[in-house]
Amino acid sequence: MNLKDKTAMITGAASGIGREIARAFYKAGAKVCIADISWEAARTTAQEIGEEGGDALAVAMDVSDEQGVETGVQKVIASFGRVDVLVSNAGIQHIAPVVDLSFANWRRLIAIHLDGAFLTTRACLRHMQAAGRGGSILYMGSVHSKQASPLKAPYVAAKHGLLGLCKVVAIEGAQFGVRANLICPGFVRTPLVDQQIPEQATRLGITEEEVIKKIMLKDTVDGEFTTTADVADLAVFLASFPSNALTGQSIVVSHGWHMQ
Repeated sequence: MNLKDKTAMITGAASGIGREIARAFYKAGAKVCIADISWEAARTTAQEIGEEGGDALAVAMDVSDEQGVETGVQKVIASFGRVDVLVSNAGIQHIAPVVDLSFANWRRLIAIHLDGAFLTTRACLRHMQAAGRGGSILYMGSVHSKQASPLKAPYVAAKHGLLGLCKVVAIEGAQFGVRANLICPGFVRTPLVDQQIPEQATRLGITEEEVIKKIMLKDTVDGEFTTTADVADLAVFLASFPSNALTGQSIVVSHGWHMQ
């Protein structure tokens, strides 16, 4: 679990799971790029890590913008000289039944989750291949990469798509020592999930407490949310794993929801 002398770029890293991963990576020895659509939030997170003795760079990045991704990755390389780990984490959520879902909201979510994963992967993978040092690409999937829930058609579609992208990158990257794996958390109590609770309560005509107990946590073994630290610990393990023995895999971290 050592990332000494490695450089990691984490998208959506100014808050929630991404922020926790960035902090875990720097504590494991990595230099970290805080890539986020919010420049101010990214800069604040990078400053906090710097004040604690870490080496962090803030980059403003809309992962759905091709040129913005290319420019952002080049900034990381110019500052740190390399990119060894990519964590494709940026994401949003939109709650609506298919019949009420606008095409604009469908496309926006797919663009951030799936197009963003492709664009950041392509930019980082090209560098990893040329550098010849190998690397690790981690995608932030979900239990919804494995199964569906109502009101989340674009999210479920995108998370399933990440599983396919991960497998292809694992195959194509193997000859260059680049691994690809998918992290599949259960519900993590982040602002993104907090936003869903009242939305689902309204859509389903139930209380917010019922959303938590009867929908979000009903299939866990202990009725507990997965934590950002749980996900970050797994990310460090996967990023530091030394060989292609662990690649192309989707690993569920969910308090037992969706056992395989």
